[in-house]
Amino acid sequence: MKPTEIIGNCSLYLGDCREVLPHLPKVDLVLTDPPYGIGASKGTWGSSNKGTVKDYGKDDWDNAPIDDELLGLTIAAGTNAIIFGGNYFNVPPSPCWLVWDKENTGDFADAELAWTNLQKAVRLKRYMWNGMLRANNEQRGDHPTQKPIGVMQWALDLAPKTTLTVADPFAGSGTTGVACVRMGKTFYGIEREPKYFDIMCERIMREVDRPQLFPFSYGTTDKDKQGFQSDSQLQLIQTSEKV
Repeated sequence: MKPTEIIGNCSLYLGDCREVLPHLPKVDLVLTDPPYGIGASKGTWGSSNKGTVKDYGKDDWDNAPIDDELLGLTIAAGTNAIIFGGNYFNVPPSPCWLVWDKENTGDFADAELAWTNLQKAVRLKRYMWNGMLRANNEQRGDHPTQKPIGVMQWALDLAPKTTLTVADPFAGSGTTGVACVRMGKTFYGIEREPKYFDIMCERIMREVDRPQLFPFSYGTTDKDKQGFQSDSQLQLIQTSEKV
């Protein structure tokens, strides 16, 4: 199946992931945030106290969580998988859940959970996503359940270092794709809603065209390091600064 758009190393598909996934090569990692069934796709979301209210219309894609069959298809699409909202789905036991502490003082959850099949311990990241207060001044509002780029980069960095190819079957506004561009991964993104597919293409195009001082970098606020892919990269920069 030919992608709808190809931007850099990103192959983007406008369509239903049930129909697209069987035609894609198996990837090293599935990193995705499926519908939870909490009605986030429609109506007004945000906090009036923080000036973040936005009306997302009357879409129905989040009326119900994805079913077990689609969940199985999603997990099977990669050697490894990281599924945000795993606490809403029938997932197997795992030693490694990801906990994203949003440092939230508003009306929404203090943290979000991602199920993984990674063989490591539970991991925690503190990354503020609190109305207008957002780590690294990240922009939001393109999608009602938009994740921060910094959180998706953190998740990518927890995958095996051999991870080169990544798929997001519920790509939304393309945050996973932007993170993959920054970290030098090949990305396959699938989104069925045309308006969000267009936003994904625009965001990824901007990221591909954006000059990067430190390629394949991300911020790790939980370790008080910003803009470095790994501890070894940070050590290399610190060493060079002392010369």
